[in-house]
Amino acid sequence: MRAVVQRVKKASVSVTGQEVGSIHNGFLIFLGIGTRDTTEDVTYLASKIGSLRAFQDGEGKMNLSLRDVKGEALVVSQFTLFGDCRKGRRPSFTEAAPPDKAQEYYLGFIEALRRQGIAVSTGAFQEMMEVSLVNDGPVTFLLDSSKLF
Repeated sequence: MRAVVQRVKKASVSVTGQEVGSIHNGFLIFLGIGTRDTTEDVTYLASKIGSLRAFQDGEGKMNLSLRDVKGEALVVSQFTLFGDCRKGRRPSFTEAAPPDKAQEYYLGFIEALRRQGIAVSTGAFQEMMEVSLVNDGPVTFLLDSSKLF
């Protein structure tokens, strides 16, 4: 399971011109599910993101987590995080989970964040989306449940 986590002042996602989710002060999380992912990956990544100390304390140091600042999360499914661009010019998506598994784990990830007391908004699974954000920092992290990076 992979995530691109961006600290944002605000973010929103729209489908066919209609806003379906928005947040203020928190994380915009692009989430990719791989063919080898398990429920343990869901639990690990949700816990890691919920406790990731990426928000500034009173001294300006990144010492506070999303839970500490009572921040929100906007979770957007993005299978292209498993795109393999090493060969040729067209990405291969063979390592991306099939839609039924990806949706199950995507929803499980959202629920795991909510169980931590984090307010979560979402995109729309398997839809073309327009994402808008105001990056805070910018602060961006790449996370992989297999700890590849």
